[in-house]
Amino acid sequence: MRSSIVFAVAFVALSFLCTTPTPVSAQEYVLEMGTVVPSGSPWALQLKRLKKYIEEETGGRVKVKLRLGGSNERSLARRAQMGSKQGFAGSVGGLSSIVREVNVLEAPYVFDTVEQADKALDDPEVLKQVREILEQQKLVFALWGENGFRSYFSRRPIRSPDDMKGIRYRSQEAVAHVEAYKALGASPVTIDVANTMTSLQTGVVDGFDNTPLFAMATTWYQGLDDGERNLFLSKHSYQPGIVVYSKKWFDTLPPDIQKVLLNVPYDLTTWGREQVRKMEPVLIKNLVRYGYEVHEPTAAELQKFKDKEKGIPEDIAKQVGPAGQKLLKSVRAALAK
Repeated sequence: MRSSIVFAVAFVALSFLCTTPTPVSAQEYVLEMGTVVPSGSPWALQLKRLKKYIEEETGGRVKVKLRLGGSNERSLARRAQMGSKQGFAGSVGGLSSIVREVNVLEAPYVFDTVEQADKALDDPEVLKQVREILEQQKLVFALWGENGFRSYFSRRPIRSPDDMKGIRYRSQEAVAHVEAYKALGASPVTIDVANTMTSLQTGVVDGFDNTPLFAMATTWYQGLDDGERNLFLSKHSYQPGIVVYSKKWFDTLPPDIQKVLLNVPYDLTTWGREQVRKMEPVLIKNLVRYGYEVHEPTAAELQKFKDKEKGIPEDIAKQVGPAGQKLLKSVRAALAK
């Protein structure tokens, strides 16, 4: 009897010693990313490349789930901030409703060219400040994307700021956009992505500002009737895309996985920008085919808009606080290099 007990104890001990515990690093994690990005768009392709990078570099320990085609960027960004979703991919304008300081990046005419935008956004000091601002809001920076330069789509032809007076425009819920409209005498109406098309069709609003790519991808261009389709290429606001992680989730990850998420290859950003930029000339031609009168303003015409909106970036920076003022100052410094 005693020998049987000894044998049983020895067997249990041997079994324990021979069992290899699952290493903590082998634990699987889920990165569920909310976005309004439509399937099949260049933004979706960029996110799929990001998914591939993360899953491969972590050896499959992080499973990325892309939730494309969401309806409300503010809600999706808030969920990432609170940790109920692990990531958010969208526009800086969408994120700015909860991270107010980044409004300065989309203020009118901060950037005149994509080259200027790239130079500033990729500047080490600007990136450092963006990371710090996001961290204060429980978010972690991953990489830049791009929507591009926004312009005005409207029922009425636009040639000068006076033509904007009284027009009800759909606006993103972003201080930078609302203030820009007000400076031109237009009436901004904040409406989320899901309800914009209906608002255009029913006359709640008479226009919107966005990129040709976004207008086509969401079919908003169809919301204006034939004979009332006008596009004024104001290119008044450069809108970066952005991918962020929930800090609440990120802080639970082992260091090796955190390192992968923080070191997304830069060529994923440049590839995303290239995909968006090369499409714009083709999309503008398509808009003409769909009945749009596309007007590219002269330098003199554009200057009238710039004059009306002069000082808005600085005003917005004051509204959003010291970190926003510091960020705008760093952007200006990067452009001056």
